[in-house]
Amino acid sequence: MFERNKNKPAVLTATEPAITQSPSVPVSSGIASARSDAMIGSSIVIKGTVTGDEDLVIEGKVEGTIDLKSNVVSVGPSGRVKADINAKIVNIEGEVAGDISGIEKVVISKSGNVKGNIVAPRVTLEDGAIFKGSIDMDPGEGAAKKVSLAPEKPSGVSSAADSAASFDLKRG
Repeated sequence: MFERNKNKPAVLTATEPAITQSPSVPVSSGIASARSDAMIGSSIVIKGTVTGDEDLVIEGKVEGTIDLKSNVVSVGPSGRVKADINAKIVNIEGEVAGDISGIEKVVISKSGNVKGNIVAPRVTLEDGAIFKGSIDMDPGEGAAKKVSLAPEKPSGVSSAADSAASFDLKRG
C-alpha cells in the first residue's frame, strides 16, 4: 500500500522547502542547540537572499546574501558560501567569501577559510584558521562617539610623564 513511491528518488519541487529541519544540529561551539535549526544540506545550492527567523546551519553552497540578524549562522566544514552574512553570531568551519557582520561575535575555527571583512564586537580566530580581510571590533556607533581614555590636561600644565621625558639621566 505505501510502497508505490519506494523506488522513486526524492525530488524537490517549488512547493517543497529546500531547507530542512534537524532536531539537534551541533554548532561549532560544541553545544547542541536546544531548539531546531534550519539546515542547508551538502547537496543543496541556493542562489539569492536567505532570510528567516531561526538559526541556520550551512553544509551546502549559498551565493547571495544571508540576513538572519537575530539568529546564529553556522557554516559547517562542507559549507561553501559566496555571500555577505549578517547575523547575531557567526560560526565558520567551512569557506566564506564575503563580508561578515556579527552583532555579538564571529568565530572562525581551525578549518575555517574566510576572504572578506568582519565587523563584530568579539572575533575569534582559532589557530590554523585562514583569514584575508579586515576586522573592525568597534561596537560603537562610529568614531564620533568614541570616548578618550586619557583625561585632557589644561594648556600650559605638564604632567610627570612629560617632565620625565625631558630629562636625560646618565649613570656613571
